[in-house]
Amino acid sequence: MTISEQLTGTVSWLFEAEPLASIEVEHRARLLFLDTLGCMIAGLAKPEPGALAGSLAALEPGTVKLPHAPPLTPGSAAYMAGLAACWDEACEGLPRAHGRPGLHAFATALPLGLARDHTFGETLGALVAGFEIAGRLGECLRIRPGMHVDGTWGTFGAVAAAARLLGLDTEDTVAALQGAACQIPFSLYLPISHGATVRNTYVGEAARRGISVALAVQAGVGSPPGAMEVFDQLALGGAPDSKALVPVGEWLLLEGYLKPFAAVRHVHYGAQAALEWRRKYTDTSGITALELAIYGEALTYCGNRAPATPIQAQFSLSYGLAWALMQGDLGPEAYHESSLQNAEVRRLEALVHLVEEPRFTARNQRAARLTIGSDTIVVDAVPGEPHLPLSAGEVAAKFSRYVGPILGADRAMAGAGKILEAPLATSLADLISVFEQ
Repeated sequence: MTISEQLTGTVSWLFEAEPLASIEVEHRARLLFLDTLGCMIAGLAKPEPGALAGSLAALEPGTVKLPHAPPLTPGSAAYMAGLAACWDEACEGLPRAHGRPGLHAFATALPLGLARDHTFGETLGALVAGFEIAGRLGECLRIRPGMHVDGTWGTFGAVAAAARLLGLDTEDTVAALQGAACQIPFSLYLPISHGATVRNTYVGEAARRGISVALAVQAGVGSPPGAMEVFDQLALGGAPDSKALVPVGEWLLLEGYLKPFAAVRHVHYGAQAALEWRRKYTDTSGITALELAIYGEALTYCGNRAPATPIQAQFSLSYGLAWALMQGDLGPEAYHESSLQNAEVRRLEALVHLVEEPRFTARNQRAARLTIGSDTIVVDAVPGEPHLPLSAGEVAAKFSRYVGPILGADRAMAGAGKILEAPLATSLADLISVFEQ
């Protein structure tokens, strides 16, 4: 079967089933929502996103109130939600898709849920549907070298989330997905190597596009069948006829990860090795050489050296390792201007020798080996992965760490508790209003 034919069965399953009927799926959806919300609020408090939200509100006044942002139109709110949530590079991912399906779905589900006065449960259901669609397509539609994953196949998650909240049936949802395939952009990795934060707009554009395409189909705008396959062939050089989607009934959401660190996931393995080293040592001044052996994909996307800007540092194996060695942590503070200029971190970063470990690459294994003097540490798993999941308390603590400086620690923890425990019938607007200033 073609991707499109398989997709119809997947959409039918997701839209006819009740995802939150599974206690495990509901729990993971709540954690994903809380974690991404915290990343978004922290991002909205940064100068550039804050200024952009103000400009959009002045240009197009709206009624959707995201925390720490002025009232926006649903489209502008989706744009800002996606842009802000990835600002600190601390949100979720799905290894088999090599990207972030939940981020794209969240950026659409939250503002559209607020605009249409949906319940918390309805919004979570849309988030899960978007994750499942985008995760499956992300595994099939692998980007070309030089592309960035955000804003490409994640758009399908935004479309699916919007379609569910708008009440589209299976046929119209598939049509909306095909319509999106006709116009997905060619997102470049280039901004990261130059330290340019335009990369953070990719998810926002995808979220806004997801709402627009779903609304267009609902209004009767037509889409061609088979666009998914044509996009794969022309834009990605794929062979769609040989690809199979994950079968219906399997929840990819349960395979996703939440991040303990603020950095691209590839950086986490070296950072975790650094934390293991610090269990024996705390003084880094005696380090004169260190080697990080890691899988090839990590070197491709995160080989940036001597980063000068936050986004370069977020995508730097050597910087993340150096900061974690010195601080015993890797949080958003690592990307403050003063942090980037820290003399000891700079010294350690320059010492790092990055090499590919062919065995990790051949096995498609995400792992790292850190060698410092006579100490060698191998890390093949990081907290947040399916078999090492972050607990609800750990996700709430991360939320408080990111949101506490903005709203206060007590208020942040109280709000996190409500998201983890609120009945699904709770109004989304009432739930989110807890975080308004």
